[in-house]
Amino acid sequence: MLAPALAERLTLLLNHVLSSEAVATDRLRPHSGATLSLTLPGWPALLPPPPALAWRITPAGLLDWCGAGGVDAPDLAVKLDASNPAAVLTRALAGEPPVVQIEGNAQLAGDVNWLLQNLRWDVAADLDRLFGPQLAQPLHQVGRMLSAGLRTALKGASALGEQWRARQA
Repeated sequence: MLAPALAERLTLLLNHVLSSEAVATDRLRPHSGATLSLTLPGWPALLPPPPALAWRITPAGLLDWCGAGGVDAPDLAVKLDASNPAAVLTRALAGEPPVVQIEGNAQLAGDVNWLLQNLRWDVAADLDRLFGPQLAQPLHQVGRMLSAGLRTALKGASALGEQWRARQA
């Protein structure tokens, strides 16, 4: 029950980021009706399995989650190695694009790759809209400090995970 709710929230976040930049929706609009899926090979067995992550591109250039069943043959398949979630999260917190494999429609792949390389969530602007500039700036600074601390902790956890995997091999 939790997985569909998480997928729906992820879709809302992705659409928020996409709609904040007209060039992003302009790149996706020509692909209206196409489907794309995100798979996470190597997902740790100790964690609950992720929901089916597949979306249909809307005429507005946004994403519509395809539901828990996903899609059988997406127009574009994006694979993100999830064998080390701490490393993936560390890269995300550092603002680095994830390392992915993309297979399928070449034009859609090029546009999705461009989005992965260039599109960023402007958290500071969202905080400013929600709380005003006087409260947004301190909140953003605290968030950056927490993010830096979490990044450091995750790098340590990632290194420990790599050492553990090396010993198991």
